[in-house]
Amino acid sequence: MEVRRTVPVKLAVDSDDAALLHETVDEFLWAANYVVDHAWQGEYKTTSKAQLQAETYDEVRDRTRLHANLVQNARNKAADAVQSVVARWKQGEYAGKPHFSNPTAVYDKRCATFHDEYVSLATVDGRIESEYILPHPDRDTPHSRYLDNDDYKVTGAELHHRDGEWFLHLRTKAEVESDTPEQAPTGHSTVLGVDLGVNHLAVTSTGVFWSGHEFDHWRREYEKRRGSLQQCGSRHAHENIQAVGRKETGRFKMMLHRIA
Repeated sequence: MEVRRTVPVKLAVDSDDAALLHETVDEFLWAANYVVDHAWQGEYKTTSKAQLQAETYDEVRDRTRLHANLVQNARNKAADAVQSVVARWKQGEYAGKPHFSNPTAVYDKRCATFHDEYVSLATVDGRIESEYILPHPDRDTPHSRYLDNDDYKVTGAELHHRDGEWFLHLRTKAEVESDTPEQAPTGHSTVLGVDLGVNHLAVTSTGVFWSGHEFDHWRREYEKRRGSLQQCGSRHAHENIQAVGRKETGRFKMMLHRIA
């Protein structure tokens, strides 16, 4: 049975390397949004990664300094987002065109080398090496349980920048024996972190990310509705503002309950 875990790790990054990472993330986001724009053309949205690769790869390579595999990872990120939107449409749900702005980039073993105590990352100008800032190895932490465990292998990571610091969300996996391989695991997943920037609402120990994009979309939508009603200034508008607030609270409670 395959077990996956995601472990956030803080990086030690000097000012020169930080500047390179900022440039790399900026170009990664540009590439992902470029692919989304291309996929969004016409009545039917393009969701095939192979087709998007053929139609966007050369242009993105020419217009960025990204490592070839970062270009492919940006394409995958864009394709996954468009596929998610189309799937929601098929369920009769609202979903708008994806847009990436949170400072993240996706790495795999082709554009990063993961060592026990540091990582080598491809940037727009060669590679940088950055040490992990880890808890004491004697403490019982996700880092000691998974990163220091030979059974778990790092398969990739997502680079994040928040509050002036750089983090890698390292993805690991292991093959473990199970007496009941057909039985799905029960109980609640262990949440390793909550992103206060609402990039991801939660990250579980199984490596599942709950995106904050839908949450953020509806928050802006309800703010827009309230602002429009407040301009009217009538009693009826005031009552409608209260109704909007109740709908907002109900929707967010339902979303958070679904995640929990």
